[in-house]
Amino acid sequence: MQVSETNTGRSGGGATARRTRADQARRVADILRHQIHDGTVGDTLPGEQQLATEHRTSRNTIRDALALLRDEGLIDRAPRVGTRVAVQKFDHGLDALLGLQETLEGHGTVRNEVRVGQRITAPPVVARRLGLEPGKQVVYLERLRYLGDRPLSLDLTYLAPDIGARVLDHDLAHTDVFVLLEQLSGQPLGSADLAVEAIPADRHTAANLDVPAGAPLLMLERLTRLDDGTPVDLEYIRMRGDRITLRSSLSRTNPEWKVL
Repeated sequence: MQVSETNTGRSGGGATARRTRADQARRVADILRHQIHDGTVGDTLPGEQQLATEHRTSRNTIRDALALLRDEGLIDRAPRVGTRVAVQKFDHGLDALLGLQETLEGHGTVRNEVRVGQRITAPPVVARRLGLEPGKQVVYLERLRYLGDRPLSLDLTYLAPDIGARVLDHDLAHTDVFVLLEQLSGQPLGSADLAVEAIPADRHTAANLDVPAGAPLLMLERLTRLDDGTPVDLEYIRMRGDRITLRSSLSRTNPEWKVL
């Protein structure tokens, strides 16, 4: 359902509330952004008049909506060329415990620039999360991860010492750590705790991910366990928000609040 710029206000009051153009432009931009991400608009967006008709709004509002998407780097606009999609985003599902190669299968080749791979004394919080005694060593990895020639994420990984030492002996440039953990442990990964937040890119991370300093990144903190419950992998992953969309399917199985 499309909502026009003029909406009826409070019932019984007879007042008409006119949404500001900025409000409506934001709503149109949200719908167009989703259509771009799921591929329903193709490489070129419809013209301004067609979009204005479809969304029951003015061409000025459409221009404002497209300006928002252009500022995000999602589209390009040029005279006699029209509005084209400037960048492709990739879905990263949160419904299954997968490595980046598994997640982006079919979209291109994932490769890793291994910047650091060494044994270090675990910081106290890392030791606690991995179920280790204070002062124990862990294996620390820092990888810059690419899809083709485009940087996608900067991953800082702490591995439990026994299995981590064996991981270091394998090809980390072309193989997901998750795959190696299952091969070396002889059991599947079982579960993970995940937290996601938005953070600004610091200068070092921005330079590595080829984004401006302060650009929004998706920060994933993930603690992964083997099938027997043993914690083996604590990761801090900085993802380019303009390349990745996090998706999940949710169900309401046992709502605490019910409408009676």
